[in-house]
Amino acid sequence: MTDELSILGIECFAHHGVFDHERRDGQVFVIDLVLGVDTRPAAASDDLGETVDYGVLVDRVVAAVQGDPVDLIETLAQRVADVALMDSRVEWARVTVHKPDAPIQATFQDVRLTITRHREVAGEAGNRTGKAEARA
Repeated sequence: MTDELSILGIECFAHHGVFDHERRDGQVFVIDLVLGVDTRPAAASDDLGETVDYGVLVDRVVAAVQGDPVDLIETLAQRVADVALMDSRVEWARVTVHKPDAPIQATFQDVRLTITRHREVAGEAGNRTGKAEARA
């Protein structure tokens, strides 16, 4: 059983989407992260080096979201999950990408996609790559 570290509402301005105007004009994306982390070592030592530095993580997430444009929020969510799982203390990552200004011709509150990715277990895929793996 892991603990959960949540970082909610990370706002990023980026140029993702399938339409030319989305790539040209950009829009706000909001990222929510929930991470599975064993916080007992940090609690025992009171040492930041024993846990996920969420300030550094948020900087990396923002850079990833603002990076090269992609068509789909599915691709963007996977990119963010991969960033979160780079820290070996993160056992799993739940990423929600909100696209509140999606080009929909109706009144709506939000478009969001949530994915959960787990750290790959050695031998599970035959060759450990350290990349996130989807689990159903």
